Amino acid sequence: MAAVFLVTLYEYSPLFYIAVVFTCFIVTTGLVLGWFGWDVPVILRNSEETQFNTRVFKKQMRQVKNPFGLEITNPSSASITTGITLTTDCLEDSLLTCYWGCSVQKLYEALQKHFYCFRISTPQALEDALYSEYLYQEQYFIKKDSKEEIYCQLPRDTKIEDFGTVPRSRYPLVALLTLADEDDRDIYDIISMVSVIHIPDKTYKLSCRILYQYLLLAQGQFHDLKQLFMSANNNSTPSSNSSPEEQSREHSLLEKAGLSESEVEPPEENSKDCVVCQNGTVNWVLLPCRHACLCDGCVRYFQQCPMCRQFVQESFTLCSQKEQEKDKLRAL
Repeated sequence: MAAVFLVTLYEYSPLFYIAVVFTCFIVTTGLVLGWFGWDVPVILRNSEETQFNTRVFKKQMRQVKNPFGLEITNPSSASITTGITLTTDCLEDSLLTCYWGCSVQKLYEALQKHFYCFRISTPQALEDALYSEYLYQEQYFIKKDSKEEIYCQLPRDTKIEDFGTVPRSRYPLVALLTLADEDDRDIYDIISMVSVIHIPDKTYKLSCRILYQYLLLAQGQFHDLKQLFMSANNNSTPSSNSSPEEQSREHSLLEKAGLSESEVEPPEENSKDCVVCQNGTVNWVLLPCRHACLCDGCVRYFQQCPMCRQFVQESFTLCSQKEQEKDKLRAL
């Protein structure tokens, strides 16, 4: 019946030809748009279409205040035999507890206990979680808002010159910062900070640095503190006194330890200008590469990081619009 109807329509009506052409047009258009994924080649797009099609998902962030600050003073002079100097910068009175030769396994078990069992808000809580799996402990009282230099060293009677070959079962040094006053723990979301520090020794001569830093929250979560990579200033080139042989040897040591150079990249003088327009202030951090290199005006045009060309999965702002307006008013 349908065949008879089509033959009759073919013989007596020009609408058949129009319907066939229209159907072919619709099918061809659908195939073309499906092939390109609704993305028109760049040469055919204007700025408005680019802005509409390019989407960077904004990650919802929650701003918290970190009361702890810790960095290494003169890392080139640190070693297992001569010790290490740490500089603290805390917003409240705090306790710095150093654990030499801390067990790697017990440390990560302790972090899991902070999440599932009890909160590590005091040095005693971490000791209970570690089951005393460390070689030596020392503790210092840190006054608020005072950048104190603390010298830490293993006692000479321990006669420890190295912690063995890689992979190791012990970290050379684990530094714990906790709030000294119990009332301050109700003010801050972050109640303690754990820093894993590598110190060169007789066997493993990788330069001294902070490998990991974990922020422990009162709610039971803990987060790995990551470094943001800012766009380098063209007027300042970081100087390096190490020879190519030393750099290649250090690179191989990093690979053995399971670390990439980007994760332990030393801080350098950075530029606050957007790498694209060179005019706006850098305000966006791209994930997962953690490059902070785009301003508010340019971030909408990029699906790939302009620094490393990695695809952007999420992004977040360093400052909100209200904070930016306050900074402008202060500048005026």
